[in-house]
Amino acid sequence: MTMNKKIPMRKCVGCGEMKEKKALIRIIHTPEDELLVDATGKKNGRGAYICKSLSCFEKARKSKGLERSLKTSIPEGIYEELQKEMQEIEAG
Repeated sequence: MTMNKKIPMRKCVGCGEMKEKKALIRIIHTPEDELLVDATGKKNGRGAYICKSLSCFEKARKSKGLERSLKTSIPEGIYEELQKEMQEIEAG
């Protein structure tokens, strides 16, 4: 009898789809009150997951999905920095 390994699933705050954790990007709100893109998925802080596409990022921005998930308000400058990082990830 083989044991199937459970695949962790997370919900994208942009499109609302459940996807594998590895297929998503984690954005964290650290205890030091910073917002960072967590490529490893292991950094300390409250996390929100988003698809690796700019369209999902724009949906999350428009619906304030990131703000709800991270339980903090996000200034426009931070959104622009996150958008640049998302563009690099999507292109890379």
